[in-house]
Amino acid sequence: MHIVIEFKPMLVLQEELNVSDRPIGICLIGAGRAGMIHAMNYRNKVDGAVIAAVADPYEAACQKACERLGIGRYYTDYTKALGQDDIDAVIVASPTKFHKEIVTAAAEAGKHILCEKPMAMDESECDDMIEAAERGGVILQLAFMRRFDESFMAAKKAIDSGAIGDIVHIRSLTRGPSKPHEWMYDIEKSNGPLAEVSSHDIDCIRWLAGSELTEIYAVAGNYRNREIAATWPDFYDNVVMTGRFANGVLVTVEGAQYVKYGYDARVEVLGTEGVIHIGRQDAYGLQIINKEKGIHTPFVTSWTELFKQAYLSEDMHFAQCVGTGGAPRVTGLDGKMAVRIVNAGNRSIKEDKIIQL
Repeated sequence: MHIVIEFKPMLVLQEELNVSDRPIGICLIGAGRAGMIHAMNYRNKVDGAVIAAVADPYEAACQKACERLGIGRYYTDYTKALGQDDIDAVIVASPTKFHKEIVTAAAEAGKHILCEKPMAMDESECDDMIEAAERGGVILQLAFMRRFDESFMAAKKAIDSGAIGDIVHIRSLTRGPSKPHEWMYDIEKSNGPLAEVSSHDIDCIRWLAGSELTEIYAVAGNYRNREIAATWPDFYDNVVMTGRFANGVLVTVEGAQYVKYGYDARVEVLGTEGVIHIGRQDAYGLQIINKEKGIHTPFVTSWTELFKQAYLSEDMHFAQCVGTGGAPRVTGLDGKMAVRIVNAGNRSIKEDKIIQL
C-alpha cells in the first residue's frame, strides 16, 4: 500500500497567523539545550512569530542564549517577562519540578504556552496546569515532537488505514549516550529515566495505539553508574516496561541512559498482517567502505539532529494555534497521561508488582 502524507509549507504565512501589526512575541523560559532548539526556530524560521526574550535564573545562561539568538533582552526573573505586553507566548523548558509554577503563572498572565516534556511531577500538578490554561483562555501545547516527525506521521497514517491489519504489539525504545546529570540521580526529584528518557515513547505508544494503558509492569537497574549506587540506591539507568492497552494492544517500552554508542530511538509496530519499523540509526544515510574497517556507518549522536525537522514543525504548529486560536495537536491531557504512566512505572519498579491503571 502506498501511503501519502501531505505537509504544509515550511514557512507559515503571516496571514495564516492572523497577526495584524506585529509578529507573535515569544519568551524562552529555561535556556538549556531543548529550549534553545525552539528559540532558534523562532529566530528566523517561522514567519509571524519571533523570539523576543529569554528568561533564566542564571544570567550567564541568558547572555549566552541572547548572543546566539541575536537579541539583547533577557530576564533572570521570568515573572518580569510575563508582565510585558509584547510577549504573547512562552516556551517552558525549565527543569520539570518548576513546570507547574511557571505554566500556571503564564496562564494567569494570559500568555500561551508550549511546555517541554515531562509536563510535571505528578497528575495533580498537571490538573492545575490544565485548569489554569482553561481559566486564562490560553493554549497549552505539550512538546512531544515525535508526533510532528514525518516518519512517525506516516506510520500513524498507515496504521489507521489498516496497512498492517490490527495492531498486536508496539515496541518503543530510546537510549541516550550521555551520562545523567547529577540532579537526575534523585528519583523523587527527576522521576527517573522513565520521565527524562521515555516520556516520548510513552506518548508515542498511546498515540499509535489509539487507546489508554490499563496495566503495566516495570523492572529497572543501575548498570552504568554504579559509583553513585550507595548515595542514590533507587536510581536506575535502564528500564523495561510492559503493559496492555484497553483495546488489547500489548506494549514494551525500553529506556536507557549513558549507552555511549549514540542516540538510539526506534519503534516497531506489529500487526496481524504486517509490521512497521520507525526510526533510523545512521547519522547521514552514509556508508563508508574500506579495507581496514569494512562497511562503516556513522551512528546518530544526538536527538537534536535526529528530530531537527520535527521540532521545527512542532514550533510552526504552536505559532499557528496561537495566531488562529486553533486547538493544539498535543494537549495538556496528553502530557498528563504520560506523567500518569511514568509515576505508575516507578511505583511498579519500587513495589515489584503489576500496576492497574
